[in-house]
Formats: sequence, C-alpha cells, structure tokens
Amino acid sequence: WAVLVAGALMGVGDVTAQQLVERRGLHGHHSLRTLKMMTIGFCFVGPVVGSWYRILDRLIPGNTKVVAVKKMVLDQGAFAPCFLGCFLAITGAMNGLSVQDNWSKIQQDYTDALMTNYCIWPPVQIANFYFVPLQHRLAVVQCIAIVWNCYLSWKANRM
Repeated sequence: WAVLVAGALMGVGDVTAQQLVERRGLHGHHSLRTLKMMTIGFCFVGPVVGSWYRILDRLIPGNTKVVAVKKMVLDQGAFAPCFLGCFLAITGAMNGLSVQDNWSKIQQDYTDALMTNYCIWPPVQIANFYFVPLQHRLAVVQCIAIVWNCYLSWKANRM
C-alpha cells in the first residue's frame, strides 16, 4: 500500500511542480515526465524508503524521544545523502542524460537539494519516528512530501 501511495504522490508532486511552479498549463504539461516520476516513486522511493524504515527500527528499536532523535540523525546523516544522490542519478538516467551529463547535473544540483532537505526533514522525521507506527511512516512522509516531491521534480527535471 505504501509503495502505491509513494508512486501516486510522486506524480502529484510532479503535477504540482509543472502547474504551480513552472506554470506550464494543461497544454504544456509533460505527461511522460509525470509518468517517469510516478515510476520512480513506485519502483525506487516506495520500496527503498519503506525498507529503510524497517531497517532503522531494527537498528534502533523503541519510540522514545531519544530514540526518535537517534533515528533522525541516522536517517538524515547516512540515508538522506545517499538516497538523494541515487534519486538524482535515476531521474537523470530516465531523462536520457548521458553518464557524463548526468554526473554534471548531479554535481550542479546535489548540494542545494541536500541543504534544502536539511531545512525540511529533521523536524518531520523526529515527529514521524516518535508518533507514527512503522507501517504508516512511509505514507505519512509521502503525504507531507508533496511539497518536497514538487521541489525534487522541479530540481531534477531542470535542464
């Protein structure tokens, strides 16, 4: 279920980016781009983040405030930087960039995207790890992440 939600909400994020940020209008909307973002959500974001939450719960069991902070530090210090790099690489590959062009785009976008990540996600993740049961964490994060997905879609698809 959470994988389906992740894919659908990646699509919502892309539609939001195209319509509200880029102001493409219905006739200028790139449906293939939305489909690609949904595919990334279904095949990468949902499975990887869902698995990460299960691993994190095994590594740091419990749900106290201290545990939530520890999970957030590991999530944001180890997982987020790797995940974001992979996301940008996958998006570039799906957009048909050569390996060299993809690497250049990652170098151009990665630091800004990671710093933006650190402005948004630490407080969200502390609340998520403290209040939300494991089976609902991915769905909760993806609902909150509509704005983040909009940003990622805009960032990853700027050429």
